Amino acid sequence: MPAIMTMLADHAARQLLDFNQKLDINLLDNVVNCLYHGEGAQQRMAQEVLTHLKEHPDAWTRVDTILEFSQNMNTKYYGLQILENVIKTRWKILPRNQCEGIKKYVVGLIIKTSSDPACVEKEKVYIGKLNMILVQILKQEWPKHWPTFISDIVGASRTSESLCQNNMVILKLLSEEVFDFSSGQITQVKAKHLKDRQVDLMCNEFSQIFQLCQFVMENSQNAPLVHATLETLLRFLNWIPLGYIFETKLISTLIYKFLNVPMFRNVSLKCLTEIAGVSVSQYEEQFVTLFTLTMMQLKQMLPLNTNIRLAYSNGKDDEQNFIQNLSLFLCTFLKEHGLLIEKRLNLRETLMEALHYMLLVSEVEETEIFKICLEYWNHLAAELYRESPFSTTASPLLSGSQHFDVPPRRQLYLPVLSKVRLLMVSRMAKPEEVLVVENDQGEVVREFMKDTDSINLYKNMRETLVYLTHLDYADTERIMTEKLHNQVNGTEWSWKNLNTLCWAIGSISGAMHEEDEKRFLVTVIKDLLGLCEQKRGKDNKAIIASNIMYIVGQYPRFLRAHWKFLKTVVNKLFEFMHETHDGVQDMACDTFIKIAQKCRRHFVQVQVGEVMPFIDEILNNINTIICDLQPQQVHTFYEAVGYMIGAQTDQSVQEHLIEKYMLLPNQVWDSIIQQATKNVDILKDPETVKQLGSILKTNVRACKAVGHPFVIQLGRIYLDMLNVYKCLSENISAAIQANGEMVTKQPLIRSMRTVKRETLKLISGWVSRSNDPQMVAENFVPPLLDAVLIDYQRNVPAAREPEVLSTMAIIVNKLGVHITAEIPQIFDAVFECTLNMINKDFEEYPEHRTNFFLLLQAVNSQCFPAFLAIPPAQFKLVLDSIIWAFKHTMRNVADTGLQILYTLLQNVAQEETAAQSFYQTYFCDILQHIFSVVTDTSHTAGLTMHASILAYMFNLVEEGKISTPLNPGNPVNNQMFIQEYVANLLKSAFPHLQDAQVKLFVTGLFSLNQDIPAFKEHLRDFLVQIKEFAGEDTSDLFLEERETALRQAQEEKHKLQMSVPGILNPHEIPEEMCD
Repeated sequence: MPAIMTMLADHAARQLLDFNQKLDINLLDNVVNCLYHGEGAQQRMAQEVLTHLKEHPDAWTRVDTILEFSQNMNTKYYGLQILENVIKTRWKILPRNQCEGIKKYVVGLIIKTSSDPACVEKEKVYIGKLNMILVQILKQEWPKHWPTFISDIVGASRTSESLCQNNMVILKLLSEEVFDFSSGQITQVKAKHLKDRQVDLMCNEFSQIFQLCQFVMENSQNAPLVHATLETLLRFLNWIPLGYIFETKLISTLIYKFLNVPMFRNVSLKCLTEIAGVSVSQYEEQFVTLFTLTMMQLKQMLPLNTNIRLAYSNGKDDEQNFIQNLSLFLCTFLKEHGLLIEKRLNLRETLMEALHYMLLVSEVEETEIFKICLEYWNHLAAELYRESPFSTTASPLLSGSQHFDVPPRRQLYLPVLSKVRLLMVSRMAKPEEVLVVENDQGEVVREFMKDTDSINLYKNMRETLVYLTHLDYADTERIMTEKLHNQVNGTEWSWKNLNTLCWAIGSISGAMHEEDEKRFLVTVIKDLLGLCEQKRGKDNKAIIASNIMYIVGQYPRFLRAHWKFLKTVVNKLFEFMHETHDGVQDMACDTFIKIAQKCRRHFVQVQVGEVMPFIDEILNNINTIICDLQPQQVHTFYEAVGYMIGAQTDQSVQEHLIEKYMLLPNQVWDSIIQQATKNVDILKDPETVKQLGSILKTNVRACKAVGHPFVIQLGRIYLDMLNVYKCLSENISAAIQANGEMVTKQPLIRSMRTVKRETLKLISGWVSRSNDPQMVAENFVPPLLDAVLIDYQRNVPAAREPEVLSTMAIIVNKLGVHITAEIPQIFDAVFECTLNMINKDFEEYPEHRTNFFLLLQAVNSQCFPAFLAIPPAQFKLVLDSIIWAFKHTMRNVADTGLQILYTLLQNVAQEETAAQSFYQTYFCDILQHIFSVVTDTSHTAGLTMHASILAYMFNLVEEGKISTPLNPGNPVNNQMFIQEYVANLLKSAFPHLQDAQVKLFVTGLFSLNQDIPAFKEHLRDFLVQIKEFAGEDTSDLFLEERETALRQAQEEKHKLQMSVPGILNPHEIPEEMCD
């Protein structure tokens, strides 16, 4: 090997790339081997040679030699890559005879390789790659240059079974390509021309393919061929003309001939599922037949008394797949055609059997299968609820007599739904709020990573159980009460059982009438508190505590109406705040803050039977309540109490509460400030600096909850806080000067920076909640600018706090005209030095980057006149930085940049005198930069904004708003000049475009600039033309539409959820709807 490699290094590159010589296959095999098995310099050499060879425009002429004579499979794959490359990117420019030659060659090769059954098995991967290449050719050639393709392939299939088997695979691949509706490509121009013709052809010529499939299914004894045919049929079923499905023997053949054969049952059931998913009304009888026949076969294959849960856990792969496919079949059929079966009395029993299967499959311990079943139960329960939302059902199981007000459909499903309720309660997933979990080792621990899969499952289960509760509240209560009873008496006691039960109880909050809810919850909470006393051991207590906290957090309505209970619950939470078991304190603080937000007013009023508001009791004992909490838990606690204080409407009482509330942190703060006055070096002591950070974090959280009235506390510490800020800044700068920038990573310096950051957070947090802009501008802004600006400018980049920029942005947005006079001073200090940090690349200093543009955006929208007042050189820098912003690949920065530019253009248009010189200096420049991002594929997400800006700019030109000539050297009409300017711009960027294409495009930019959606489509069509030539995928041009469609679907769903009591988590409901 090494000898070969040295030879490679010297000659190989030149030799393989010299197209005047014959290709040396052994040499190529060696180079490929070296790529896969060599290392270091040799491997890099091989990589380089092969890449150059692949990119050579004539490389494809060597593929036949490679495929015929190479003995190395990897070399053959390499040859196919060359071929694929030319088909995807250069097919349109190859002469026709060469295209025909390649096509013939590939077809011949496939026929030769796939006609021999032994070869098919041995060279599976190779044939697979050849098939893909043929499909790539078909995408370019069919139907225009190869109209007879379908009859060719069908004809060839009748000559040999192994060839036929491979042709089935090709047809399946083609079907996937042509009918790839999922990619969003089927919406614009290409779709109209290419896909529609292919779709029509596929449908028109399908009879030939169908006859072939039918012939194989009826006559062939070759199992792999039959399997391949069924797989291909499966891909066809979602688009073929319906007559082929419903007016032939297809359904009965699938059921009678293949469904009960183990080798074919999975693919057959998938085909039946695909058919079951068709929603049309004219084939009712056929759907009924499909259902009854399939059910008959099922009962023979899987008798109704089978324990499917057990069978699944002991089953082999294909048996487990069968259970999953069965769940898909039943779910699909019953969702689409359940009503059809319901209406026929003679099929009631069969329907009940199908539901019985669904229940059995729902018990299988496999999340993916459970999700499929859940989708059906959710659909059924929601449908039954929506038919008559207000008819409540008392369960006949409880009262012993039939109820006549139960809607008939509900009556039919009563026994099944009761079992589904039990299933939901026993299998309920973990809600997001629960932090105490049992890990794989059976230990009770705090959960750190949120499991999004489990959260989504919980949301769907919760929604289903809420509908089921609306359908029969009494039955839900009966199941939950029985299960709780079995926890208390120990017959079903286990962590898992208690958890799922309590998660289920918490999930139906809001779905019961208030009186029922009260009766039920009093029992539940009493039982759980009793269980907490009864069980020994920290783990048991932790699990029970987490469940009590979860449930009480879910029922704010109940707590608001029952003060005694609310007080008991909050005192219990204070008790849990001393419980050091992992996760319990966190959960206690989280639950406390939720209750504080939802019941805030009840804590500041004197309740019946009390001598003072509960807030006073909390503040009197605050020290003992929080003594065992970690700092971040203390911060959460302070925010919770802040919501209560914020609810006090009497200003003097509120001020008194705030003083008492902040007493503890203020005592520590005052003592540090006193020490610092005597000896400033105390601010270099790690412990002291840490304490300052923690006190400020407490203030930040308190301010967030209290809002504007927090001014009384902020005013008390404001000037000292700014002095600490200056002092710590000097310490940091001195440390950097002495020890270099690396020092910023040291713990002490990081703690100092935390103090600076929290100071800025506190100020910006309060400003954003303040309600007196003039008072803020006169009293709070001057000392702040004095402390912060020069410090920011003087610091080394690594020590500049990005929060300075965000704080300035918040102040500008909040104070508007009151701050315009200060903008030049702010800009002088932060603008240029930050721009120099972020204009080298698109990655460094991401926070400064984001905040810098937020500040620009704020000034642009709130204090635009300030922009006109700065010197021209600085204004040019502002514009450059906006252009720099929208060229970012970071979505948030690019979007902000485009927003700023759009607003800037609109603001400039209002300023008559400034506008014309602005247009003359910058208009063409901006146009050029916008076009450069429009045509850059990594920016397709901004297409709507690009369209809005360009439409606005072309409209300015067209309507003569730009009176100054844009081309002073040759002052022609501006519209003609811009038409020519854009055309030249595009031609130089994309020389392969024809003049006619460019002309059409530029005309459209003028004629469509009043209609943004049409203008956007016009841009996109142009992008498709550019990308198609390059052979690139165009699906990403529809990214925005897909995002919008998803967002709209979410909003629709949310509206629907708002209308059903209990579907939304109580903490997702806006405040004003609660009280």
